[in-house]
Amino acid sequence: MDTIISPIALYLICVLGAIGIAAALPRRNKALEITGGLVFAAAVGLAVLVLGLNATESGQPLPNYFFYPFAILALGASARMITHPRPVYSALYFILTIIASCGMYLLMSAEFMAFALVIIYAGAILITYLFVIMLATQAPSSASEQFIDETDSIAREPVISCVIGFALLAILTTAMFRGVSDLPAASHPELAQDSVLLNLPAKVERILDRAGQLEEGERLLRNEDGTAAIDIVARTITIENTDLHTTRTLGPDQWPDKLAAGNLDRLGYNLMHDHPMTIEIAGIILLMAMLGAVVLARKHIELEEDLKAAQARKLGDSMSGGNE
Repeated sequence: MDTIISPIALYLICVLGAIGIAAALPRRNKALEITGGLVFAAAVGLAVLVLGLNATESGQPLPNYFFYPFAILALGASARMITHPRPVYSALYFILTIIASCGMYLLMSAEFMAFALVIIYAGAILITYLFVIMLATQAPSSASEQFIDETDSIAREPVISCVIGFALLAILTTAMFRGVSDLPAASHPELAQDSVLLNLPAKVERILDRAGQLEEGERLLRNEDGTAAIDIVARTITIENTDLHTTRTLGPDQWPDKLAAGNLDRLGYNLMHDHPMTIEIAGIILLMAMLGAVVLARKHIELEEDLKAAQARKLGDSMSGGNE
């Protein structure tokens, strides 16, 4: 961890960031919001300075030049997302944060994560957010921010939320740096990447068929557990003939060039095999958010109807009194 950033510097940056965000959250004192924004910007500048100095002293190469505008844009948009008094504008800043994050994923050659963020978050999930906002947000009677309902424009418990958020950030960052150093190094990284092919027999069979490695009546041999009969280390593939009930083996020289596991294969298999419940829980959370928005919107409509009825009765009483 010391080669990337000093623990003291990391915790100091988290403290400054928490103070800046806590002060910049929506409140009646607008001057304090500006001060909080400047403190948060100072924390970001300190982080960039410390990371650059550590990389220079340790002889590590600096990040790509495109990393800095993407990082600054992501941090600035995310800070403005949680400090803007209007929820709809916060959703728009959320889009900007997602786009900047996609740029950083592209720099790391993680194309799937970049496109998934755009399609899922900036597309489907953001539409859900906007739907919830439109249902649950009180419409202001004027364009001025002073007429916005306090439920949307005034932050509740800003100090506690910022302390908890940045404490979690410091803990997770420390755990991540220490955990990476404890991971065992793969003896054959290229073999470890292709090991997921054992669990994708249909993909392997399709590639073999396109490469002309399968004759009529042949298919990839499956093991008893359903995995493909492939030896990743020896680079051999076992083929069976379903008509003649015979098998043959393709050697390393017959291994198709396109038979390799990509980022999408490894990530997709990991999500669906190791974390299926996480995806289901995310869908349930979004569904509950929509149901909660409908309940809140119904309460707002009932309150407005009661208010209109009370005003109508008051107006009727005043008119009847004047006629008398």
